[in-house]
Formats: sequence, structure tokens, C-alpha cells
Amino acid sequence: MKAPLRLILSGVLVVLVLASAVLWLTRPEPGGGSGAAIALPAGTKIGGAFSLIDDQNRPVTNETYRGHWLLVYFGYTFCPDVCPTTLQTIADALDKLGKTGAQITPLFITVDPARDTPSVMARYVHQFDSRIIGLTGTDAQIAEVAKAYRVYYAKETPKDGTAYTMDHSSFIYLMDPEGRLAALFGPQTAAKELAAAIGQKLGQDK
Repeated sequence: MKAPLRLILSGVLVVLVLASAVLWLTRPEPGGGSGAAIALPAGTKIGGAFSLIDDQNRPVTNETYRGHWLLVYFGYTFCPDVCPTTLQTIADALDKLGKTGAQITPLFITVDPARDTPSVMARYVHQFDSRIIGLTGTDAQIAEVAKAYRVYYAKETPKDGTAYTMDHSSFIYLMDPEGRLAALFGPQTAAKELAAAIGQKLGQDK
């Protein structure tokens, strides 16, 4: 099996596993709502070292954010629906957290570095919240960080010649100050649920 095909199949498998977890763990409970956080199998590693460029054109690594709680989301600025919706959810959740929100550094990492330059990222993320930091990089750098976070993405070029889109998984990662996954949230998580889950997690670590 050729390497590109192995990578595609691996990415699809990750998406299927995570999507199954979302469907199971966010199912409606009798007489109640849905849970916000997704549980992953024990030993599943999410996150790791990366080297990228922030929206102020400065080089950053995972060590730049060591000691900070991170809310990480992968997408792209030309995304027509899920990305802007999720970024607005993140912004609303930070507002709902009040002073606790100051402990969170939200990162939006592009999966479309060809179009998402630092200046494009800066204009885009600040439409939602000035606290959100956009990160981009080379194709290789994006591939590396996407692999560390088990993110699936692929370029989709329409046959009619219109602008391409990026198919990608859509999860929100809460990373603790040591760079470990603290919680994983599905794409349908509401701002209220997200804020409550983050607040509880940070409260447990005070």
C-alpha cells in the first residue's frame, strides 16, 4: 500500500472512531441533555510538539504555551459553516467563563496554509474574539501538528473549477498546562456546555 493511501485510511479511521464517540457520548439522556466532553479509550495520546507561525508572523512552538490552558481548534478561514460557528462558540464560552476565561489561550490552527497566511489569520480570528490566536505554517508543519492531534483533513477540488474547500475533522481540544489532553469536545457542543465543562475542569485543578 502506498504511503499517501495509508495516511488517508489512517485519517479516515481516526475520524470514524472519534465520530462514533461523539454519537455515543452526546446522545440524549433520558430526561436530560447531552454531555459535552467525549471520553477516549485509555492510552489514546493527543497533542505533542509542534513548530508554527502565529498571526503576528512570529515563530511559536508547543513550548511557547507551556504553563497555559489551551483550547485548540483546527479549521480554515474559507470554511463556509462549521469553522465560524465553532469559533463563535469558543468566543461565547470564554465570555461565559468570566475571569476564569483569562486562564485559557484559544488557538485556531489552519489546515489550509496555502491561503491562510498570518495576516489572513489575524483578520479572521479577531472577528470572533481578540483572545483567539491564529496559527499557520508550512505544509509539513501543519501535517506534523495535525498528526499529533489526530486531525483528518483533505483538499476537495470541485469539478466545476470553483475554489477548493478543505474536508476536516472538527473537534475542540482542551489541553492542560503540561500539554496533555484534558477534555475533548464534539462539533455540536453548545457554548454553555463548553464553558461549564471547562470551568469544572479548571476548578478541579485549583
